[in-house]
Parts: sequence; C-alpha cells; structure tokens
Amino acid sequence: MNKLIIKHNELTAEEFILLWEAVHWGPGPSLEQTRLAMEHTLFRVSVFDEDQIVAMARVIGDMGLDYYIKDVIVRPEYQKKGIGRLLINEILQFINDHGVEGTEIFVELCAMPDKIPFYEKFGFSANEAQRLRLFHRVESGVIQEAN
Repeated sequence: MNKLIIKHNELTAEEFILLWEAVHWGPGPSLEQTRLAMEHTLFRVSVFDEDQIVAMARVIGDMGLDYYIKDVIVRPEYQKKGIGRLLINEILQFINDHGVEGTEIFVELCAMPDKIPFYEKFGFSANEAQRLRLFHRVESGVIQEAN
C-alpha cells in the first residue's frame, strides 16, 4: 500500500460503480442513476492508492437539520487499515464545518449488524426506529395513491 490520497467531491459515477461491485453488493446501479446521485450528493470523499480507488463514502441531506451517511465502501483488501475511520472522520468534519454553530445536527446511517461496533466507536447508537424501504420502479404514468 502506497501513500493514500484523499479527494473531496471528485468521486465519479464510474468509480462509484467499480467500488460497489468490488464489495459484492450485486450489480451496480445504472450509470445515469449514479451520475445523478453524484451530482446531487452534498459531500463525497474518496481514497486512492496511487490511481486506484480503494474507498468512498458520501453524505446526503438538507445542510441544516439532517445528514445521512451513504455508501461507505472500502475494498476488502484495504479493510482493517484505518481507511473506514478516515472516511467517517472526513464526513464528520464536513458536517461540523457546514453546520450552524452551537446546534445539534441529526446524523444517520444504516449499517449491517457486523459493522455496528465500528460506528459505535464514533458515538452512533441504534434506537427503536425501524428502517423501512421501498424500491420504487420508475415508470411513465400516474402513481396510485396508497389506501
């Protein structure tokens, strides 16, 4: 492992998909979807070993009350080397630098059970809320209202 390079807001859609597939999350999202996501992400941090991307994380949110950490990925061969900690510290620094001084900001993320101890080291904790999700298929036409 050479000297790692940290980049802010330069993560490309192609790099995102490459990392997504490197950790076996299944086929990556479409290039068009990912380009939109990168364009509308508040903050992206990526880590390179020379010219190879090895890790990334991003933040979405409203810049006032709520931030959501998404897609924290470290290539398997680079895990357990402090890179995940570096990513989260970079994100928390971004939130601190852009938050309203003297206020508390809600920072959320979703983690697999085996990753929870890692996030707890930063002060994250679970609550009684349950994560709900819906994979909405984008189609032409009118969306039917729920009953």
